[in-house]
Amino acid sequence: MIAPSTNNSAPAVQVEHLTVSYGPSPALLDISFQLEPGQLVGVIGPNGSGKSTLIKSILGIMKPDLGEVRLFGVPSEKARRSVAYVPQRGAVDWDFPVTVEQVVMMGRYGQIPWWAWGPSHEDRRHVDDALQTVRMEKFRHRQIGQLSGGQQQRVFMARALAQGADILLLDEPFAGVDAATERALLDVLDSTKRAGRTLIVVHHDLATAAEYFDSLLLIKQRLFAFGPPQQVLQPELLSEVYEGSLKAFEHLRNVANGGRS
Repeated sequence: MIAPSTNNSAPAVQVEHLTVSYGPSPALLDISFQLEPGQLVGVIGPNGSGKSTLIKSILGIMKPDLGEVRLFGVPSEKARRSVAYVPQRGAVDWDFPVTVEQVVMMGRYGQIPWWAWGPSHEDRRHVDDALQTVRMEKFRHRQIGQLSGGQQQRVFMARALAQGADILLLDEPFAGVDAATERALLDVLDSTKRAGRTLIVVHHDLATAAEYFDSLLLIKQRLFAFGPPQQVLQPELLSEVYEGSLKAFEHLRNVANGGRS
């Protein structure tokens, strides 16, 4: 595992009064929270709740109306090398003629000087380390479209790791994968967290959110709750945010009560 590159006492992610709108309607409204390094955080909320807008704001590609996002104390638009993004599988052209190794090397492009002939020995070492971390080194010469869904997710996780970023943003990495692959991805996320990196994961499955994450952000334009899963996964709160009946979230009562019936 490549060691984190940032040594800074500032929070890994600091969001202050973030407000972002598309036209007259706010996508995010006055959101504030901060994350210390080495956390695995899930972002939950209904469709259209602003989860993607939050990710774009942390990436520094979305200009807020009000407020700011800082990464290790630096405005996000000036700290893009500190953050890496793992997209949804549906956003990738899997027919593109590129190998696993080439995809992971893309994570190093920002580190290669324009005058260099190509990747250095150091760049190749980062790629090798990342492939080993996600257990995809045996597939390095395979075209990405020939991989299973879970393998494809692991390749893009390796690309993010090779980049050397201290903050990783993942957009629904567990969507469309089987249980064994989901567990393998969780192992990668856990080892990445233990290495000191901060991971923010958009997640849609409330039933597994308590098991997977240290903390949860529950958003629907504004921040409804942030904290440990047992604090956030309250049926009454979820019913308000998801506009569903309490019965739909009855199975979460044990989680909210610490496993007590």
